Amino acid sequence: MFSFCSDPSTLSGLSWLSCYLTTGKHMAFYGSIGTVLLLLAITAPAALAFGFVGASAARARFAPLRWIGKTYIALVRGVPDIAFFLFFVIALDQAIEWVRHKTLCPDWDQPIRQGNDFVVCQAAKMPLGNAPQWVHETYGYFIAVFTFAIVFGAFAANVLFGAMRAVPRAQMETAEAYGMTHRQSFWRILVPQMWIYALPGLSNLWMILVKATPLLFLLGIEDVVYWATELGGSKAARFSDYPHGDWRMWYFLGLLVLYLLFTKASEVVLERIMQRLSRGQATSGGDAARRAEARA
Repeated sequence: MFSFCSDPSTLSGLSWLSCYLTTGKHMAFYGSIGTVLLLLAITAPAALAFGFVGASAARARFAPLRWIGKTYIALVRGVPDIAFFLFFVIALDQAIEWVRHKTLCPDWDQPIRQGNDFVVCQAAKMPLGNAPQWVHETYGYFIAVFTFAIVFGAFAANVLFGAMRAVPRAQMETAEAYGMTHRQSFWRILVPQMWIYALPGLSNLWMILVKATPLLFLLGIEDVVYWATELGGSKAARFSDYPHGDWRMWYFLGLLVLYLLFTKASEVVLERIMQRLSRGQATSGGDAARRAEARA
């Protein structure tokens, strides 16, 4: 913080604004942007992994495995995101504590369910009551990331399942005619070709994931929405060195611009990926690329 910010009451204009925007809480606000980006960096590949496993299971020859894959896709996609987030976080947290309770406190003689309360021994708490604050925050963040991955993994599974079916069957039959096993044709023929069909759906899913990051606020994570609400609310001189009225509109306008810039950058990157994957493919994009190369 600037040295001349020690007495905010003597400041005005740009000096006041520069000091106001460099307070500790504002630094936490700027840092929360990194929290959102970290969520995307972890959740996107995790959701893609869940989706790939779910799609592979949904098209498996083994019937029980196929039922599990299709049930996962249908179940998660059929529940509103907010309801699933709020339910799954509580359910997963209690499931972890229940397993720890049964393992660490076998002599416990009281019921775990006591009316509306879920009571376990202190050793089974996750995290422990005497754990540092960063442990509590990391645990909550992990639960949130895992929940995001489960939800968006189901949507990714549906996209990838459709992409796998879009690959011409003749490609697989040719591979089998050359003596490839089912596993070999899956990894060498189907998987490399399915991405061009999956990318449009995955692109939309990425945009939805970006716009869903404010759900962190509902899970108790101090994200950009939390800090915009906290900093933008009215502040009286009695409780703050920087009193101001209700500025939430300006903070959320800033978030609007931030998300628009991020989605625009995403569109540019995804378009380049699409052009790269279209090369050599028997699609309209691939044909356009071949014609452009021929003219060049």
